[in-house]
Amino acid sequence: MKLFHRLAWTALLLGTLVCSCEQAAEKKKEIVVQENGNKTYFGHIGNDSIYAYTLSNSRGLKAVITNYGGTILQLWTPDRTGNSGNIVLGYDSLSGYLQKTNPYFGALVGRYANRIHRGTFVIDGKTYTLAQNNNGNTLHGGIKGFDKVIWNVNQVNDSSLALSYSSPDGEEGFPGTLTVKVVYTLTSKNGLAIDYTAISDMKTPVNLTNHSYFNLSAGKDSTILGEELRLYASRYTPVNDSLIPTGQIATVKNTPMDFLQAKKIGKDLDKVKGGYDHNFVLDKKDSSLNIAAEVYDPGSGRWMQVRTTQPGIQFYTGNFLDGSLKGNDGKKIVQHGAFCLETQHFPDSPNEPSFPSTILEPGQTFHESTLYLFSTR
Repeated sequence: MKLFHRLAWTALLLGTLVCSCEQAAEKKKEIVVQENGNKTYFGHIGNDSIYAYTLSNSRGLKAVITNYGGTILQLWTPDRTGNSGNIVLGYDSLSGYLQKTNPYFGALVGRYANRIHRGTFVIDGKTYTLAQNNNGNTLHGGIKGFDKVIWNVNQVNDSSLALSYSSPDGEEGFPGTLTVKVVYTLTSKNGLAIDYTAISDMKTPVNLTNHSYFNLSAGKDSTILGEELRLYASRYTPVNDSLIPTGQIATVKNTPMDFLQAKKIGKDLDKVKGGYDHNFVLDKKDSSLNIAAEVYDPGSGRWMQVRTTQPGIQFYTGNFLDGSLKGNDGKKIVQHGAFCLETQHFPDSPNEPSFPSTILEPGQTFHESTLYLFSTR
């Protein structure tokens, strides 16, 4: 009988402790509770639990990804001395990603990455009006794009995470139910592969990408102005003051846009109004996985190569970061504190017939891939 009472009290005590832990995790979103293996509790949104999944390979590459927004929270890779560092911007807690001022750190963006002019387009004579969230235009899918939804976790193992999301007809104004699958994989050749597929039951524009902000020094340098970039792009799409393409495709020759030979990101930055936030037209003859960009950080020795099947890449130098946001470890995120290399179709393609089409039709499958490879020098 005494044993029974002891067991009962032990069970009650454990239940109380579990309940207290759950309440603390709910109250303090920054708490990350180990669940099992590579899955950790990251917080709650309403009644939904948000988790973080840790992927790794045998060469020291590690990625932490959450099902909220399909967001890359951390990406760890060694420097030339073997010391590992996190090379992407992010927050310590879920609450950071829920801020209205969160600039899409690490997120999957869609249904249409980048901008659509005035949030409208026409398909088969019908005008569609989207949610406008950027100076009268639609940016990254609208007010609640794919970066702000909870993705389904279809499969996860030590090195791969498969996510899916079904975007209903009319979401943010887009036509058709769009079913999307994204697979993150850490490869044996020290790469982060992102594979995108989508199908729709109506004609709809689709443009999917990942919006990670990179700083290859892992934060040892507060800006990326000294990192060296090469873009495999001899043309780009000029934009107006609202960052909407003019429809022209221009040469980079004799302009600050010329990264055909590697140069420091900061070399010509002051010659570009507002900083770099431009789509570059990749020099490729087909839709195979071709080299799009290479970046080297002389201080750490880290080197990153970007390969993609997509026709364009958005180079962005964190122009709108102003020090008001605090990222991992409470560090202020300053202007030009990171860069983005977002593989994509061109901005505003639904309104620019001369650009590669982004209209996905029923019976077709959208399929694009991007690979980030890492090494040191």
